[in-house]
Amino acid sequence: MNFLSCTLLQRTAKTLALVFFIGGMLSLTAPVSTNATSVPGPEAAKVDQARDQVLQDQWGIELTAIRMTAAGHMVDFRYRVLDADKAAPLFKRKTKPYLIHQASGKVLAVPNTAKVGSLRNTNIPQQGRIYWMFFGNKGLVKSGDKVSVVIGDFKVENLVVE
Repeated sequence: MNFLSCTLLQRTAKTLALVFFIGGMLSLTAPVSTNATSVPGPEAAKVDQARDQVLQDQWGIELTAIRMTAAGHMVDFRYRVLDADKAAPLFKRKTKPYLIHQASGKVLAVPNTAKVGSLRNTNIPQQGRIYWMFFGNKGLVKSGDKVSVVIGDFKVENLVVE
């Protein structure tokens, strides 16, 4: 193989790796229930509906998922934008989101990697799109744990991680 062929193969491999990474991220956008409370029966549904209504009215979003990902090394938080203007504060780069593990009170941050950057969306929000952010997790949060997500003035509590 000559030098040109080797360089082309290296670029192709890097491109494929990026495509698989992005494809994997996009495949995780299926809506999933957040099962936000542990109150049994119809009371849980009422609490969830009230919380969801506040999120829609005040923040212009709908929660779609909070779950473990990356073999438990990250917590994936997803939400759909219903009103881009109301949701705009969630996308400010200077506002640092964090997740609180309610049982321990420990705080998890969004990782900021050298090549990819912050593992969250900071683009201009678009109505109807699902956005995500990942919180680094070193084995603290497990499926079934309750967490709170805070982004500036935005705070949603008692989310049960899937």
